[in-house]
Amino acid sequence: MESTRQQKYSKLIQKDLSDIFQKNKSGLFTNVLVTIAEVKISPDLSIAKVYLSMLLVDDKQAMIEKITEHKSEIRRDLGNKIGKQVRIVPDLLFYLDEIEQEASRMDKLIDSLEIPPLEDEEE
Repeated sequence: MESTRQQKYSKLIQKDLSDIFQKNKSGLFTNVLVTIAEVKISPDLSIAKVYLSMLLVDDKQAMIEKITEHKSEIRRDLGNKIGKQVRIVPDLLFYLDEIEQEASRMDKLIDSLEIPPLEDEEE
């Protein structure tokens, strides 16, 4: 369970990282839509796990690796945005948000089930 402080910090980081990714200063994401699905912050506020959702990307894992390679630039931009509000800028760990894929997999699984129709109980 996250503390109120962690939740507030997570929302701040999510909002500012979204701005950074939308402005895309480094030209990392040409023809790609990357959104920040969720940010989870450690209790000591030193590590932020950033879950990314991507559209128009064939190899999502390669994109995560590319983003991770540019982590220091992204962290610096984040520090420029939140530096006056926080004591430390957390280390960023990027992960692929797999909720969409999991939901799609569950839909396909449900669609593939052979469910016989209900018979009338009165017979």
